[in-house]
Amino acid sequence: MLKYFINLLKGAAMGAADVVPGVSGGTIALITGIYEELIDSIKSINAEAVKILFSKGIKSFWQHINGWFLVSVFAGVLLSVFSLAKILETLLSNYPVMVWSFFFGLIIASAIAILKQIKKWELTKVVAVIAGTIVAYFVTVLTPAETPETWWFVMFSGALAICAMILPGISGAFILLLLGKYAFIIGAVSQLDVATIAIFGVGAIIGILSFSNLLSYLLHRFHDITIGVLAGFMIGSLNKVWPWKETVETFTNRHGEVVPLVEKNIGPYNYENITGEPSFLGYAIIFAIVGFMIIWVFEFVAKKFTK
Repeated sequence: MLKYFINLLKGAAMGAADVVPGVSGGTIALITGIYEELIDSIKSINAEAVKILFSKGIKSFWQHINGWFLVSVFAGVLLSVFSLAKILETLLSNYPVMVWSFFFGLIIASAIAILKQIKKWELTKVVAVIAGTIVAYFVTVLTPAETPETWWFVMFSGALAICAMILPGISGAFILLLLGKYAFIIGAVSQLDVATIAIFGVGAIIGILSFSNLLSYLLHRFHDITIGVLAGFMIGSLNKVWPWKETVETFTNRHGEVVPLVEKNIGPYNYENITGEPSFLGYAIIFAIVGFMIIWVFEFVAKKFTK
């Protein structure tokens, strides 16, 4: 029971990360030591699992898919998403510098922790880290789009976002932002719009079942190179979570809300001059250190329980 409760907490941490554009639940799964088990468990939900269900019964099926592990993790994810969506939305609106600083420190520490998993460094692994960094950086500088709110696009958004959510450094919430669906989905979660949530969920299930097979194959066949690419994704995503930004261009969405379209990173002192708002540099440093230290605590606790 203690093990499943800890998995519930890890899932809750993943869910909290997943609702923030620029931070990935996959990052939390990787540094808390459940990433590969999570991918393999999801991958096991396939035709073979259905065959076991009808030939050997529910108990064998449940063991085959590592059912209690999946239930504990995803229960934590859902609990966190539904309870924290509104809170994080409010925090990002009122305290953006402190929130982004916290995640900036968290991601730096996460990238270091992940790179430590590579036992023997070779040129191919260095290239993998650099390639992952470049890809993630270019994803973060793409411009958000205004897209339809039809059922098929909501389902497509769910499939694409869930793939990103299980990739460390590539944020599913940010993919939703690029697709123009972040505010729409967060609003649906906050207002408990069951129809929209269900359509999005179906897309997410289709996406995660398909993508987990590819990830599982890469982790088993090319473990260190895959880890290097994933760590690179995290490093490249730092561009998105830099705390001080200047809005270069805005657009008005379907709901009449003026939202940033293009932003560029600036220094804290320029931030004060350009926006007229305080940079909160001291608080930013403190929150970045807190984020950094939390990852090291996670890693320390995860190692203790692994032993």
